[in-house]
Amino acid sequence: MQKQDVIVICGPTASGKTNLSIELAKQINGEIISCDSMQIYKDMNIGTATPNQAEMQNIKHYLLNIISPNERYSVADYKKDAKQAIYEIIQKGKIPIIVGGTGLYIDSLIYEIEYPEITFDEQYREKLEQQVEKEGLEKLYKQAEKVDPIAMKKISKSDKKRILRILEIYHNTGKTKTKLEEMSRKKEPEFNYHVYALQWEREILYDRINKRVDIMIEQGLVEEVKNILNKYKEFPTAMQGLGYKEVVEYLQGNLTKEQMIEKIKQETRRYAKRQMTWFRKNKQTIWLDAQKDIQNNINIILEGINEKGK
Repeated sequence: MQKQDVIVICGPTASGKTNLSIELAKQINGEIISCDSMQIYKDMNIGTATPNQAEMQNIKHYLLNIISPNERYSVADYKKDAKQAIYEIIQKGKIPIIVGGTGLYIDSLIYEIEYPEITFDEQYREKLEQQVEKEGLEKLYKQAEKVDPIAMKKISKSDKKRILRILEIYHNTGKTKTKLEEMSRKKEPEFNYHVYALQWEREILYDRINKRVDIMIEQGLVEEVKNILNKYKEFPTAMQGLGYKEVVEYLQGNLTKEQMIEKIKQETRRYAKRQMTWFRKNKQTIWLDAQKDIQNNINIILEGINEKGK
């Protein structure tokens, strides 16, 4: 039996994934499944560039605003929810389009990575958090590098969430994250994934990022963060998001407004660079020139699907 086609549109932040995916969905009778580890959160729309109703243009989107910022949400959760959305879209006779920049989420689908249910040791987590408070993150980064050097190549020195995750996985399972992923890739992918990524000249992409940050500030990012801080008591992951942690620093008086804006731009540019590195390692990715007309890229996607379908 022939596998169902699923289109994946990935690429760095601010690369135009939303516009391309909505135009594509209109032309192929598709529906969109978000693949963004921050757009899953409620009340976090400005800093995550979550498309609003007008931007969605009547195309149904899945996995946007589904959990509260004070809840935990794992890659395993995403894979389960995304698969459910894929089945739902296919049952309607439509084509699923996965759209986003979270490489780990994309890999969980296209490589069928099985994430074992790991019961985390809350005391160990608390101990790591206290260590960060007292000694800073760098010491734990070096510790994680010794535990799992392969996984740490993809993790920034400021990414507390993922650094702690590497140490927690090893502590709780006795195996590294890299080893667990190797063991879990034995399953054949359930769908026929067509993976496309948007590529920009670096300077143009960085300019787009800078402009997007300015727009987020104008739209009220600082107010959005204040509202979240008032509404929720704790944020296991949400406040580690790009743009959010810098606004918190500003609200705590550790940065001026200008420093906050500059830091968000700088961290977002760095993140975009890491995303590009991540997507390049996937050999099945077809790169689209984002500076070309959207229709041009849609035609390339359509040709690709038709080719594989023959």
